[in-house]
Amino acid sequence: MHRLLPGVLQRFSTAAAVEEPITPSVHVNYTKLLINGNFVDSASGKTFPTLDPRTGEVIAHVAEGDAEDINRAVAAARKAFDEGPWPKMTAYERSRILLRFADLIEKHNDELAALETWDNGKPYEQAAQIEVPMVARLMRYYAGWADKIHGLIVPADGPHHVQILHEPIGVAGQIIPWNFPLLMYAWKVGPALACGNTLVLKTAEQTPLSALYISKLLHEAGLPEGVVNVVSGFGPTAGAALASHMDVDKIAFTGSTDTGKIILELAAKSNLKTVTLELGGKSPFIIMDDADVDHAVELAHFALFFNQGQCCCAGSRTFVHERVYDEFVEKAKARALKRVVGDPFRKGVEQGPQIDDEQFNKILRYIRYGVDGGATLVTGGDRLGDKGFYIQPTIFSDVQDGMKIAQEEIFGPVQSILKFKDLNEVIKRANASQYGLAAGVFTNSLDTANTLTRALRAGTVWVNCFDVFDAAIPFGGYKMSGIGREKGVDSLKNYLQVKAVVTPIKNAAWL
Repeated sequence: MHRLLPGVLQRFSTAAAVEEPITPSVHVNYTKLLINGNFVDSASGKTFPTLDPRTGEVIAHVAEGDAEDINRAVAAARKAFDEGPWPKMTAYERSRILLRFADLIEKHNDELAALETWDNGKPYEQAAQIEVPMVARLMRYYAGWADKIHGLIVPADGPHHVQILHEPIGVAGQIIPWNFPLLMYAWKVGPALACGNTLVLKTAEQTPLSALYISKLLHEAGLPEGVVNVVSGFGPTAGAALASHMDVDKIAFTGSTDTGKIILELAAKSNLKTVTLELGGKSPFIIMDDADVDHAVELAHFALFFNQGQCCCAGSRTFVHERVYDEFVEKAKARALKRVVGDPFRKGVEQGPQIDDEQFNKILRYIRYGVDGGATLVTGGDRLGDKGFYIQPTIFSDVQDGMKIAQEEIFGPVQSILKFKDLNEVIKRANASQYGLAAGVFTNSLDTANTLTRALRAGTVWVNCFDVFDAAIPFGGYKMSGIGREKGVDSLKNYLQVKAVVTPIKNAAWL
């Protein structure tokens, strides 16, 4: 029998979620496909609506690309790679274009942020002050790498001159998710262009607007036509066509693990194109008994609830040492009740709506799983208001490892708090997951931190912090959280081929 702490649901105010939505200060100017430097209608002439998650109402109708549009986009990218100036351009000139692009991103910061918030539901302050500036930073980072990609001269056991060349891989297919559309655009487009590739990018059907706008800025910066092509559409049609296309040399995908498996299969069954995948997670956030509980509560709250909980690396399994468990739960509840939920365009709002009705209903199902499975519903547990896709910040305590809410990715504002006794136990339990994207450790002991960072099977481990992202820090997962790394120097390897060139040397003065 599940337990519900008395009175908690009634304490949430729904005023913020039912207020009249603020009208965004941006116009939607780009809704067509971007192919070969031009905005064009889809081959079928079909469009689909992109919705405002605050209300469920239509923002705009966007061109719906399918296999024929992917063919057109890939043909443009192939021509731009084989015949166009981009891969033949000096690396320094490519760098200058990316730097001009970064300047334009900064100039249009507010418009980009407004489109992102309108289409996605994330707080405008988050988009404008954190995410769009990071997009500009990422482009400058990759601009800096463009003319520093080089090969090697290696000695051989004989009279041969051996060059190791790092060449652009060719036409890259890229599929980005809806939770961080602009950032994921930068994570993929930046390294691909720095290495001299051309690309076809498919946006998430929920959030097509910001990628189209920012790609227009990229062409204003001097990008040649055909180098970046953007197709809005759906996974089973446009996405599948891109992943299985015989003239695409590489595919990069960010999204769910189930879809990642499909991408990998399509790539294998077509031309064995190389694949990088950044997939799901169920990240442990471990709070030791020596922690400052107030600080730990705030950090764990941020680790889970940031971006409406729609983060692949969210700290969605909060492991708390038994000595501080009860205190932590009470303070976590108090913090959740203070969380400001409402129109993401309103100043001071911490949490906007979920992306759409599908995700909204999925999260509510997981909340029911938690209640029915025997976890204690500490606070939240229901929708907020009667319009849009708002959900109350929700906390479960007394969560056990075998429960659905402790095993499966919820991708929403639902914190699961688990109790542990000692270090060896929590290491074993934290690693007992199909995922291995990230982890958090909160402790005042350097020895404990060192033990955990080496024992946890995750691509990123944050110690006494969480969600610290930097252009130079690689990001990716172990196990079913993906293949490869994005950001940092490691991301360049995704878009380069290695070629050995061996030439005989006669009468060599030295070897």
